[in-house]
Amino acid sequence: MSIERKKAQRTQRRALRVRRKIKASNALRISIFRSAKHIYAQIIDDAQSKTVASCSSLELKKLTGEKKEIAHAVGKELAARAIKSGVSSGVLDRGHFLYHGRVKALAEGLREGGLSL
Repeated sequence: MSIERKKAQRTQRRALRVRRKIKASNALRISIFRSAKHIYAQIIDDAQSKTVASCSSLELKKLTGEKKEIAHAVGKELAARAIKSGVSSGVLDRGHFLYHGRVKALAEGLREGGLSL
């Protein structure tokens, strides 16, 4: 088996392990994806298979600064949109990303915006 395939399998196993624990809680899932330049987050209701609210760094064009600061602002904006939609809590689905750096900054922004994780 090639090294790339092994890495992909490890990544997929890590994401599924995180998601399995989240689905057992039956709460709204806050899914995070980060690319090299941007960060995306959405609140998903798995029971109805619908996205309740979403936000990304692409939508917030006027933000400048470090990527962590932008991720924090995205978290605060997503929290504001979620509260407007009637959501007050959720469970963080970090996927295969580790909880540090931009993912942690986004989670802190969600908490600061009034969402309980």
